[in-house]
Amino acid sequence: MHLRDLIQFLGELEENNNRAWFVMNKPRYDILRAELLELVTGLIAEIARFDPVVAHCNPKKALFRVNRDLRFARGRPPYKTTFSAAMTASGLKKPSQGGGPAYYFHIDAQGQLLVAGGEYRPPPHRLRAVREHVIADAAGFSTVMRDKKLNAVFGGLQQEDTLLRLPKGFGTDAPHQESLKLKSFVAWRELNVRKLNPAALPGLLLEDFRSAAPLVKWLRAAGPTP
Repeated sequence: MHLRDLIQFLGELEENNNRAWFVMNKPRYDILRAELLELVTGLIAEIARFDPVVAHCNPKKALFRVNRDLRFARGRPPYKTTFSAAMTASGLKKPSQGGGPAYYFHIDAQGQLLVAGGEYRPPPHRLRAVREHVIADAAGFSTVMRDKKLNAVFGGLQQEDTLLRLPKGFGTDAPHQESLKLKSFVAWRELNVRKLNPAALPGLLLEDFRSAAPLVKWLRAAGPTP
């Protein structure tokens, strides 16, 4: 996709975040959105080579809307200033809707690309299932945490979103106690793509997703995400 055009559009949207401007610039948005859809369609096909269940993901449903849900964000600007997508086995994006572990990326108005794999802030019942899976498959979790590519690319799991104490129902004799305190089981990295050759973007994303695959697959084994 045309990264320079996308970043410029998002930057202008950030400065003019109102319906009148967006309507006037809707043709630009439609072109960029179509390019994002093409990118995600190709990524799903390639991810399916090393994670076959993702082949069932609908690329149109993988894309996040640019419109912000103002029912839960009153007083905030009406449009998001990122282009983003999440590719999951279920085809659903949001954890609250049963999206489950995902391959995710977004690009913002400053040209920052965030690439991630795992589950970000899953709902309580799902988070408990993952924590129980950590205990039930402690050896498998250790293997994922020692994965060379996962650590080389992402530096392991994000540790910024944690409880101060072990969650209720988990004893002090449980394995991986620090990981049990996590509210998210996700790995991500950020880089600026302003100067990136657009032709290199799909390959960059794909290699990062390949590195995150062991985590995504292990989380999927924690059970269904209804």
